[in-house]
Amino acid sequence: MSIRIIALYIVITALAAYAWKDWFKSLCGLILLMAFMAHEDMPKNIAGIQGLNLWNVLFANVFLVYLLSRRRQGLRWDLPCYFNWLLVLYLVVIVVGVMRAIFDRRNIPDIPLADLVSDELINTVKWVFPALLVYDGCRTRSQAQLVFVTLLLLQFFIAAQIVKKMPLSMAFGTMDRQYMRDRRRLSDELGFSADDMSTVLAGTSWGIVAALPLVRKKKYKLMLLPAVGLVILGQAMTGGRAGYAAWGATGLIMCALKWRKCLLLAPVAVMLLPVVFPAAAERMMVGFGEKDASGQISRDDNKITSGRSRIWPFVIDKIGTSPLIGHGRLAMKRTGLTAKMRNDLGESFPHPHSMYLETLLDNGLLGAIPIALFWGTVLVLSGRLFRMEDPLHSAIGGLTLALVLTQLISGVGSQHYYPTESKMAHWVAMLLTLRIYYDEKRRQLGGLLSENPIESPAIAKQPAPALCHEEFL
Repeated sequence: MSIRIIALYIVITALAAYAWKDWFKSLCGLILLMAFMAHEDMPKNIAGIQGLNLWNVLFANVFLVYLLSRRRQGLRWDLPCYFNWLLVLYLVVIVVGVMRAIFDRRNIPDIPLADLVSDELINTVKWVFPALLVYDGCRTRSQAQLVFVTLLLLQFFIAAQIVKKMPLSMAFGTMDRQYMRDRRRLSDELGFSADDMSTVLAGTSWGIVAALPLVRKKKYKLMLLPAVGLVILGQAMTGGRAGYAAWGATGLIMCALKWRKCLLLAPVAVMLLPVVFPAAAERMMVGFGEKDASGQISRDDNKITSGRSRIWPFVIDKIGTSPLIGHGRLAMKRTGLTAKMRNDLGESFPHPHSMYLETLLDNGLLGAIPIALFWGTVLVLSGRLFRMEDPLHSAIGGLTLALVLTQLISGVGSQHYYPTESKMAHWVAMLLTLRIYYDEKRRQLGGLLSENPIESPAIAKQPAPALCHEEFL
């Protein structure tokens, strides 16, 4: 057993023990550990038992303490009814999709029933639970700050691992066969796909920028700039083109919302980035400027979309056969589309490589509506929080807005609406935003609707509402 694994066991044990004193801080430690738990060197199970791994054991411990202490702490589930229903409908869509796959397993005989339930249901839903605990347990400003810092550190450590493991040529060199081999190795070693990491880090870099107003001293603000640079470097090394595009589009949107003066720097960034990261720029321009047989310069849509433009017409046709309710989970494989692509195009596509098409194919229009409403509402609320004057509220709203925007933009050519381990930070950020936003609304109504409003420093100096605890003053 390596020293790293021994250290991991010690950390897990310490967090499990500390949960009995403060389960919320142990929950933040659990979230932070996700930066390392998918690594290839980390143990995937204990005693060969499926699902019994260190992260799950720690989460079970934290969840148990949460349940035991919830009444004693006086916690009350106060998420507005509208969002409660959206979350329930989101869960119903996932469960119904998996049940349809269980009872119609054509073309997926290689997937055992236990794996289908474990991977597509349990290991999908469980990534939302830490976010739900964050919403219910986050009742003070210091707790909100702790969760926010945890999310930034989680993504920072992922970026640091990428920079440590990948050669600098991934960002500063040129594209070649070794580049693509290194990209595949990156996904294998860290446990997250390169495209997912590109999208996550795209939002994280803007989230760190949104956190700058939280830091009062100039010297500490300057310390955050290298962190932004490392995250951007890590993203450049992933080669995820959808993430690159999402990074640029998200930056423009956030500048238009709040940092309008920074729009003047956009042309400079467009000119400098290809110079600073030539490999990333070359990766981004794949398919453009191709020469055809006659020597004419043209574009190759197949290379630009990595083959997606060839399969999307087939996916859209299949969606049209059941537009209202879809075909259930893993529809690409179960309907025979994956086999058809392999036979007709010579390539294997296990999913549509578009979270919008995947949602319509699996769940139809009826299943897509509550999912779209959830993400759309969070997008609007995080944008409003981002524009608030309180620096903590603005920082949390900015991080969530950046993560959601990059997910929605890059989702055109990749990603999933289904919760995954690489997107657990998205769910934590979204539920944290809902906590902050609705507590702020309740405070504006006089604090009469909430026992624990998370106040801004300016408000904290005013007389507290009748139901406000002293610890929030």
